This record gives sequence, structure tokens and C-alpha cells, in this order.
Amino acid sequence: MKTAKNRNIIYGAGFLFSIALALTSYINSSFLKVFTSDYYIGIIYVIASLISILALVRIPNILNKIGNRATAFVFSIICFTSFLILAFSQNAYLVIPAFILNFISINFVFSSLDIFMEDFSKSSSVGKFRGMYLMFTSLAWVISQSLSGSIIEKSSFTGIYLISSMFMMLTAFMFVFFLHDFKDPKYKKIPILKTMKFFIKNKNILKIYFINLLLKFFFVWMVIYTPIYLHENLGFGWNKIGLIFTIMLTPFVFLSYPLGKISDKIGEKKLLILGFIISAFATSMIPLIKEPTFFIWALILFSTRVGAATIEVMSESYFFKSVNEENADEIAFFRNTVPVSYVIAPLLGSGVLLFIPSFEYIFYVLGAIMLIGVYLTLKIKDIK
Repeated sequence: MKTAKNRNIIYGAGFLFSIALALTSYINSSFLKVFTSDYYIGIIYVIASLISILALVRIPNILNKIGNRATAFVFSIICFTSFLILAFSQNAYLVIPAFILNFISINFVFSSLDIFMEDFSKSSSVGKFRGMYLMFTSLAWVISQSLSGSIIEKSSFTGIYLISSMFMMLTAFMFVFFLHDFKDPKYKKIPILKTMKFFIKNKNILKIYFINLLLKFFFVWMVIYTPIYLHENLGFGWNKIGLIFTIMLTPFVFLSYPLGKISDKIGEKKLLILGFIISAFATSMIPLIKEPTFFIWALILFSTRVGAATIEVMSESYFFKSVNEENADEIAFFRNTVPVSYVIAPLLGSGVLLFIPSFEYIFYVLGAIMLIGVYLTLKIKDIK
């Protein structure tokens, strides 16, 4: 009974945390543009990502010293504080470090939530519980995108970062007032080279790592380039962009839980292949749409996320069926796909833009990259 209650608390914490994150994710680059040039925005993301990768290596030390609840709380407060600075500061020398700190703390909270979820999930039902968790976090993204455009138009960036800070404080409260019966395991501190050897030795886990990296690369590429294309190339206003993104993200809400249950019965391999094919095909269709028609753009971006939602549930389910919560190093390494993607995607995207004839061709490139996932999936062994 306690386990079920704790899972519900984590669903709630994940929901609140995801609202704080989702409200700002698609506008961060536009916000930073106020303080620096387009060129330096990419560099800021790369710096924040590299620091996050190095910091996550230390997470077992932190967990063994203060425990997972305290870790989640501390980094939630750091995230809350950084949101406040972003909301009210007009000084680039404060805003840029605050953004980097925000980026790092978000990655730590993600890892802490993973450890809680792994502890409260039964091995035989990992897919179902992961799917439920992803459904709640995805619902938060949908709600946030439906509101973000109007918030920006009414109160500019200050309002949206302030609201995010409030939800971050609510997330911190969840770790203070609940989960008192959570018992920290002895987190294994494994040198980074041994962690890498673990992934290299376990071929299926290594492949699922790269599959997850491909998915996160897809998300980052879309986060950076889709708003720019819709707003600057096609002339959509932020209100309409927010509504388009709301529709776009609904597959994560409706598909996560049922797909998680299915994966417990049939395994992840077949659905991973299907997800990559759908995402690759739908993404490659984007350059063919030349008119700023709301419903057509909502439909095509919705289609890309049907594939992405499938990949997300299957990759999460596969990985967490393969490790335990004590393996904090392996979990942190798996989660570094987000900061790693924020290093690779801006660098590769900038290089690609130098050689393609038009901006929209960047989506052809992304569609082709997603097909790599089909090849990787064919090489993994199913887990049921």
C-alpha cells in the first residue's frame, strides 16, 4: 500500500516539476537572445551541458552523503532560485550563470525522480509504471504549452519564469513533506571508466543508451529549430505556436500508459522500430509544407510525436528493466543523454545550416538521423 502511495507522490512531483520545465523550454533560446547573440546562445547551451555531464558523475557521492530526498530538495531549491533570477534580472552577468545553474539542477532532479520511481516499481511492471509516470509528466507539458503563449503575450518572459519558480517550489515541498519512508540503498560509486565499460560490456544496454540519445537529440533539435521556423519563417504568433505545441504533445499523454503495459507483454523491440519509422517519415514531411496553415502544422507535428512517444516509453522501459536503483552511476550516465544532446545538436545544427540550401532542409537531415534508430533497434534483444 505504501509503495502505491509513494508512486502517486512521485507522479505528482513529476507533474509539478514538468510544468516548471515545460513552460520555459521552448522560450529559453528566445529569452537568451535578449542578452546575447544567436552565436553565443549555442555556446551557452554547450557550456551548461558539459558542466551537467561532469556534475552527474558525482551524483553517487552526493546521494551517499545526504540521501536522495535531500538531493532532490536541494536541487529543486537551486532550480527555484535560478528561475527567480531569470524572471527579474536584467543583467546578462546574472542571467547567463542562472540559466546554466537552472539547466544543471534540472538534470539532478530528473535523476533523483528516476531513483524514486525505480525503487517504487516492481520489476514485472516497470513498463506500466514508467508509462504512467510519463503520462503525468507529458500531461504537464501539454497544459504548459496551452498556456505559455498567452502568458508571454500578457507578461513577457518575467511572468513565465515567475510561474515556473512557483511550480518548482511546490515540487520542493513534495520532497519535504512526503516520502519519509523511502530508504536509500548503498549507492554504488563506480569510476566513470568502469561505468562506460559496463555499458560497452552490456551491448543491449549500450544500444538502448544510443537509442535514448537519438530521441533526446530529436527533442533538442526540435526545441531549437521548430519555434524559429514557425515564428520567423512562417510567421506564426506565439499564441498559435503554443496551441500547435499543445496538440503536438498530446500523444505523450494518451500513449505512454497503454504502450508501457503492452511492452510488459510483448517487449519493446517491435514498437521501437515502429516509433522510429513514424518519426523519421513525419519529420521528413515538414519541408514539404509551405503554407502557415494551423491544422496542417498541428497534424504533422502531432505525427512526429506519436513516433517519439513510442520511442520514449520503450527506451525507458527497456533500460529500467535492466538496472536497479542502487546503480546510480548507470542511471546518471543514462540521463546524461539530455546534456549530451544539448552539446551535439547545436553544434551539428550550426554545421548543417552552413551547407543546406534552405532552413527547412534541416528537417530532412533530422528525419534521416532518426532512421539510425531502426538499425540500432534491430540489433537489441527483447526483454519481456
